[in-house]
Amino acid sequence: MKPTLVLIGRPNVGKSTLFNRLTRTRDAIVADIPGLTRDRHYGQGRVGDKPYLVMDTGGFEPVVKEGILRAMAMQTLQAIDEADKVLFVVDGKQGVTAHDKIIAEQLRKSGQKIVLVVNKTEGMALSVVTAEFYELGLGEPCAVSAMHGDHVNDLVEWVLHDFSDATDGLLQDKHPKIAIVGRPNVGKSTLVNTLLGEERVIVFDQPGTTRDSIYIDFQHKDKNYTLIDTAGLRRRGQVNETIEKFSVIKTLQAIEDANVVVLVLDAHSEISDQDAHIAQFILEAGCALVIAVNKWDDLDEYQRDTIKRELNRKLQFLSFAQLHYISALHGIGISKLLPSIDQAYTAAMINLPTPKLTRALIAAVERHPPPRGGMSRPKMRYAHQGGSNPPLIIVHGSMLGHVPESYRRYLENFFRETFKLIGTPLRVDFKVGHNPYSDKKPAPPTESELRTAHNKRRRNRKKYG
Repeated sequence: MKPTLVLIGRPNVGKSTLFNRLTRTRDAIVADIPGLTRDRHYGQGRVGDKPYLVMDTGGFEPVVKEGILRAMAMQTLQAIDEADKVLFVVDGKQGVTAHDKIIAEQLRKSGQKIVLVVNKTEGMALSVVTAEFYELGLGEPCAVSAMHGDHVNDLVEWVLHDFSDATDGLLQDKHPKIAIVGRPNVGKSTLVNTLLGEERVIVFDQPGTTRDSIYIDFQHKDKNYTLIDTAGLRRRGQVNETIEKFSVIKTLQAIEDANVVVLVLDAHSEISDQDAHIAQFILEAGCALVIAVNKWDDLDEYQRDTIKRELNRKLQFLSFAQLHYISALHGIGISKLLPSIDQAYTAAMINLPTPKLTRALIAAVERHPPPRGGMSRPKMRYAHQGGSNPPLIIVHGSMLGHVPESYRRYLENFFRETFKLIGTPLRVDFKVGHNPYSDKKPAPPTESELRTAHNKRRRNRKKYG
């Protein structure tokens, strides 16, 4: 197994910057604002031939007893329990603070292996900047600059030196990446925790609690999955804070990265235009889709009928997706969600043989031929698969540039019904066959052809003067 390194520290000491440096990514949002990270955030790294897992955490406030800071502290305590080594990050420019001493005391009580990391030491004498941190009683401090990458590799090699060679066995098989997406406060994080069976991400009765896209690997019935909890997507005019703009970008990137998207809707509010905009973006990204209408348990029959009518009216273009009515908080309807995700993922990754596609194309044309384009009708000869996730079917023939968009949608629906592709969009592209003689220059006339043309002109002159 890979060793797990957990980054702990008070807010704004550079944990997320160090996380990005250790994973060689930009997965964690970084800004000069305290308290930016709230949930546990996993990533993978490697130094030499040694892989490892690294976990970012929110700013640790162990003395706070209520509110979202308390929820963040509970997440951090769970992360400490999961760690093979804890990297306690402090700020070399500020020196030892009272807050650092409180966290150090909490870490000593945990019994975990602690490595003290003094960050933000660029341009400073390392022996001088680390001297005062010995009073925390956590052994020799290691000075780094996460921003500039100074001494970070030395830190990792030092941390990993007493671990045996790890293997890359964690979730290396192909498995679905599932993005949980929707407007703020519709219950996305609650759904993630219910699927995982633990309080993995912070749930708080306040829109915008989740700021980053959190990737979580888990297993269910011997199947591997990666869940992606995302920040809520508001209308563009309502996105004011810089951090919220970063969160929206992260959510859109998570949709692009996912194989299957679970679009979470709130049954207590009407299906808004923003829900339709999010659904349209998912469709354009080509992701397989499952729709979950949350908070369904305490609605009366009239309210349920109203929501169903709204779904049919505003999200008719998502008719290929399976729809579930759930309560993430109470676990109602959750058992059917993962089978639908599996079905959507299988449909998105399907491999369709060319003979079967061509037979289906012939049947579609026989049922409903394409309309004429000018003096002739487009001819469709054969079809083959050009890609997956979503499935792409390429149709070859002639005059296909005249095929209207409505007929393209007809073919998409026909192929989806024929091959029972539930939960995934499908795309059809047309490719016109190239005429091998279109670019060929005519051969020069022979002497016999030239004489014949000359004699013809002479006869015409005599005949018509």
